[in-house]
Amino acid sequence: MTIDTVTEHAKPVVNDLITTASAPKNAPRNSWLANLSLEFSLTPSGTQLTRTKRNGPLSVQKAFYPEGRDCAHIYLLHPPAGIVSGDELRLNIQVNEQAHSLVTTPGANRFYRAREDLTIGDSKQIQHCELLLAKQAKCENFPLETIVYEGADGFNTVDVYLQPDSAYLGWDITCLGLPSSDQYFNKGSYTQLNRVYCADTLIYHDRIAIKPENNIHQHIAGLNNHSVFATFMAYAPTGQPSEIEHKALVEQLRECMLEAGAEHKISISQIRQLLVIRYLGQHAEECKSLFILLWQKIRPLYLNKAANIPRVWHT
Repeated sequence: MTIDTVTEHAKPVVNDLITTASAPKNAPRNSWLANLSLEFSLTPSGTQLTRTKRNGPLSVQKAFYPEGRDCAHIYLLHPPAGIVSGDELRLNIQVNEQAHSLVTTPGANRFYRAREDLTIGDSKQIQHCELLLAKQAKCENFPLETIVYEGADGFNTVDVYLQPDSAYLGWDITCLGLPSSDQYFNKGSYTQLNRVYCADTLIYHDRIAIKPENNIHQHIAGLNNHSVFATFMAYAPTGQPSEIEHKALVEQLRECMLEAGAEHKISISQIRQLLVIRYLGQHAEECKSLFILLWQKIRPLYLNKAANIPRVWHT
């Protein structure tokens, strides 16, 4: 069943990049296809979730406002709590002009072991998140960690479409296997792809493909046997903050990581207007804690707001 919900404050979508939620064609048998499209708009009463369209188990309940009506917090729900062979999850988030949304999840996502009895291609497990920001829009995308089980055949893509005067902060945290439970990622495939576009121009492209034949998980020039890798990206409107403020921020962030004893696990660099922070280590909780520390310093400068940690992270 496809559900399409529009609130009374909904506005026409003028950005032709937005996609509708529809099931992919020629899906393999035993697959679970899920599509969720969300649209946020600034209304007289603040930012509201003005349109929801879904197909399958992906859903949201309502917007929360722990820091006032100008920023809507949304918790993405996926009752199966994981992706198996043939599954395809697609998330599309449209943030309209001057609206502000923060999107997170109540728990970890999982790519389970792929089925070995399927024909080539049918074992794929796909998740694709697309975020589209209009002029002066603000979006924060903070899903909890993604656990990739041994034998998975996963592909996870995050595409962010910005305008020069919009702002974005978002991360992805990937855990290979469950080492604490002696379940190591010794076989399987997983690809993480991050792309950022500004005014339809690609400004950032990062792809890691972990396969048995390329030895990236074990190689010293790859993950060097680390089980957790993550990327935190932050984009501020052009000229805000200034180049001097950006340089000072980068130094402040590096000093923060030095004080936390994480200077060998975190790298911080600036690519044009995009701040790129990477973690390579063994613990998802450590990574999230470090990212939150960095977020608490970045958010006031990029969004003119103090960091407000979602309550769901404490449950």
